[in-house]
Amino acid sequence: MVRYDLFVKDTIVIFTGKEKRAIAVNGQIPMPTLTFTEGDTAEIHVHNRLKESTSLHWHGLYLPNKEDGVPYLTQMPIKPNTTHIYRFPIIQNGTHWYHSHSGLQEQIGMYGSMVLLKKEDDPTFRKGIDDLPYVPIILSEWTDYNPDNVHRMLHNANDWFAIKKNSVQSYGEAIKAGHFKTKLTNEWKRMLAMDVSDVYYDKFLINGTSESQLSQFKVGDKVRLRVSNGGASSYFWLTYAGGKMTVVANDGNDVEPVIVDRLLIGVSETYDVIVTIPAENTSYEFLATPEDRTKSASIYIGSGIKQLASPLPKLKYFEGMKMMNDMMKMNGSMNDMGMDMSLQQMDMNTVMYPEITGENKPNKSQHSDHSNHTMPSNDIVTLNYAMLKSPTKTTFPKDAPIRELKFELTGNMNRYVWSMDNRVLAETDKILIKKGEIVRITLYNNSMMRHPMHLHGHDFRVINGQGDYAPLKNVLDIMPMETNVIEFEANLEGDWFFHCHILYHMMAGMNRVFSTENQAPNPLLPDKKWAYKKLQKESNELHFMFQNDFATNGNDGMTMLQNTRWSFGTEWRLGYNDRHGYETETHIGRYIGRNQWLMPFIGFDWRYRKHETPKRNLFGQTNTKDNRRQFSLGIAYTLPMLVILQTEVYHDGNVRVQLRREDIPISKRFRAAFMVNTDREYMFGLNYIAGKNLGFRTHYDSDMGFGVGLTFNY
Repeated sequence: MVRYDLFVKDTIVIFTGKEKRAIAVNGQIPMPTLTFTEGDTAEIHVHNRLKESTSLHWHGLYLPNKEDGVPYLTQMPIKPNTTHIYRFPIIQNGTHWYHSHSGLQEQIGMYGSMVLLKKEDDPTFRKGIDDLPYVPIILSEWTDYNPDNVHRMLHNANDWFAIKKNSVQSYGEAIKAGHFKTKLTNEWKRMLAMDVSDVYYDKFLINGTSESQLSQFKVGDKVRLRVSNGGASSYFWLTYAGGKMTVVANDGNDVEPVIVDRLLIGVSETYDVIVTIPAENTSYEFLATPEDRTKSASIYIGSGIKQLASPLPKLKYFEGMKMMNDMMKMNGSMNDMGMDMSLQQMDMNTVMYPEITGENKPNKSQHSDHSNHTMPSNDIVTLNYAMLKSPTKTTFPKDAPIRELKFELTGNMNRYVWSMDNRVLAETDKILIKKGEIVRITLYNNSMMRHPMHLHGHDFRVINGQGDYAPLKNVLDIMPMETNVIEFEANLEGDWFFHCHILYHMMAGMNRVFSTENQAPNPLLPDKKWAYKKLQKESNELHFMFQNDFATNGNDGMTMLQNTRWSFGTEWRLGYNDRHGYETETHIGRYIGRNQWLMPFIGFDWRYRKHETPKRNLFGQTNTKDNRRQFSLGIAYTLPMLVILQTEVYHDGNVRVQLRREDIPISKRFRAAFMVNTDREYMFGLNYIAGKNLGFRTHYDSDMGFGVGLTFNY
């Protein structure tokens, strides 16, 4: 029996010079590394000292379902000022990690490494690998923004993160880069700008710090780095200034050694890599660079002069956008290339990598050290899943029945809805499977983002051409357009979560639950139906948005609540006199279709003004725009160029057709807007984004005239 006591408490951190709330366990971030040997029994006492509930999930471990740590699915949340005991046998080995499965707590500190050691008499013990000195490494990121606010901003299509990352792809920047046609095609196909990662982060961390050193290692030493990606939404490129790396394990499972120059570790994956210190009096940088290449984190291995890895150059976003244009159909679907594109072997993103395309220019390091850099070359060996091979057979019983399933990974970047088969968890029942059967799953990514799909409680075989020696994993990163096949043996009864491990995608609904039939009752969940509804509700929360323009000619604004399907919105235009008038419009609508371009709605329009306006609209109907109290039925449809076509019929029979767009990207911070309708109203505007919640606006409105104002948004 190996016991750990974990005390979960609120704390204050200063990663960027500002005091921010975080969660520490035993007074530290990341959480303590938990070490066991196969054959141990783990007994982990979690003492919740927060003012909110919490939980801990043991990522990648085989354990009884009630110990898996998913609130409302395998246990009730751990309430404040209570203690919960997790107890389970350690029946495997390898590099794993653990984290909170409650809300967005993982983003603010609740992640840590787990090392499960082999017994020395284990027949799979590999001399020169399993007996090397090792260092647990957990990668993560930090944002000064409240993660709940981050999630809300993503749902509201706020592009402040792109501004912070300097990755805005406006028309001005497109013209400068010679990609005006690319940008035009992009918006013609109703796509927002190319995105590589969702969130802007202030810091990237290795073991809780941006830079550290392992000075105990000397020339000739080989070191096993047990790397876990505990980031909430960041993929990391791993490179080593001392030369190549040897990959010896993935997701806690041994693989035949593979020598590579670099690898991209997906969110929640683990890799064990061996590095060597090639020269004396030198410390070599192990560099973790997020996929968006905004910053980096380093750990130096050895002592002496620092040898730096070459920093990765800035991504070429317009080349990536051009590639995405070719992949995307006008109906919003991706071109399905079938099994021709799988296992990361055809990395379409390489068009964005200057170090691969041969267009890399000298790039000053962000480091203060002026030591020599190792220079990139065009024959860089990058790991992909097809290279992974298990040292032992991983086949399942030949007489076991096979259950075939297929999932299409779907999403809507405009509204930040992430789903499987166009349904979020709130819209699905559990998937019943029989204990003992082989569940074979085909996964096709029909979205423009990568998705690291994670299965709780099991490892699955990745069908990658290695036959009986297919590698075992519990996370599979699936790139856009990729089709991959995995299979697992349903040998543990219970309810097992299957979800995208990008935290904000998971919370948006990209989840399913595999449930074995005729399972024994879970003593930790007295009412499983009620608990599952609570879990479903988490993936379909309403997100709030507010905007108000305090202008010289009046006050314009809107407020909105939206979830996966529904939208509740009110907008207003309030003049400073009766001539300019006062009006509000309220719409309650439901988005339809996979791409959610169509929204039928019901509405109410109230307005009053004293204005010399045309007595009839463009359809020859008597115009009620000066004095209107009307209910309406309508449809809003997103046209090419992201223009909203809105058609509504009022209860007096009048019809109004309107075209509008409010976010035309002119430059990095300037956005243009327009509106025109059949009531002979029109508006043109120009906004300047000054900050996350603040901007300046000038506009001309046919009713209210010219105005300049200050815009506040939330």
